[in-house]
Amino acid sequence: MKLSICTDVMGDLSFTDMLDKCVKLGVEGIEMTGGGWSRAPHFRADELLADKGLLKTKLKEIEARGLEIAALNCSANPLDPGDMGKRHRKEMEQTIRLAGEIGIKTIVTMSGLPEAAPGDSVPNWLVYTKSWPDEMPERDRYQWEDRAFPLWHDLVKLAKEVGVEKYALENFSAMLVWSPETLFRLRNEVGASVGMNLDPSHLMWMGADPIASARALGPAIHHCHGKDTRIERGLADVNGLLELKDVTDVANRSWNYVAVGAGHDLQWWKEFFSVVRMVGYNGWVSLEMEDFTMSTNAGIQSSIDALQATISR
Repeated sequence: MKLSICTDVMGDLSFTDMLDKCVKLGVEGIEMTGGGWSRAPHFRADELLADKGLLKTKLKEIEARGLEIAALNCSANPLDPGDMGKRHRKEMEQTIRLAGEIGIKTIVTMSGLPEAAPGDSVPNWLVYTKSWPDEMPERDRYQWEDRAFPLWHDLVKLAKEVGVEKYALENFSAMLVWSPETLFRLRNEVGASVGMNLDPSHLMWMGADPIASARALGPAIHHCHGKDTRIERGLADVNGLLELKDVTDVANRSWNYVAVGAGHDLQWWKEFFSVVRMVGYNGWVSLEMEDFTMSTNAGIQSSIDALQATISR
């Protein structure tokens, strides 16, 4: 496995300063964001498709520093029923086309989340039993069969046309794909080019065991994020793990995203990466740093140190 970093965390830096910092951190690759929710300015798909000179310049800057592009990322909701869904789908397709043009084989993204019934105006995450109340089975069927399956058949077709080999869907909350089981529901319909960006941090707060999840996923692991979660003692015991407080309200949340090693110790991470490697994944591990309990720079460096000590080479 090789270590990379999601560059969103350095969105306040210029492109060249961001690359220089990556070199100093000792990472081998960069996971670049092409659109979606990200505001990072470094590698916007629409700009680079329109300006081939700029694209060539940026690729030379990356190569000159001995870095590789681990994947292109477009974290988005292309199934949102409003204008945002239309924009996100367009930006996902632009990111896919850009990846095909520069020979990047993996797109890190999200499955999307649609409305629960025709005419609804907002996405609806159905995480209660789909057998009650009586309307739930139809809502579940509609989201998957009428909305998600057609989109992903189209995206798989587009990937084949441009030479992209893998989609890595992050197991993120408020998405149709948020667990191994939901990943296989989509993968079994649209094909093996759709797999998971295994992000253990989300599985942790959902109550799953990411090591067991890795075993269950096997060859369906298409990418891996290095990101940790800490369940906060005393608070989770009272309020459970469904947490709606702002991510910056760290002292009052039941759980927090934290630097790697600040939630689970290094022995846990060694076992996690050992199992991920054992089941067949030998690709990139990208640090995604979203720890608001410490400074950004401290969180990045602490996480880099932990990942370099634990990933399976």
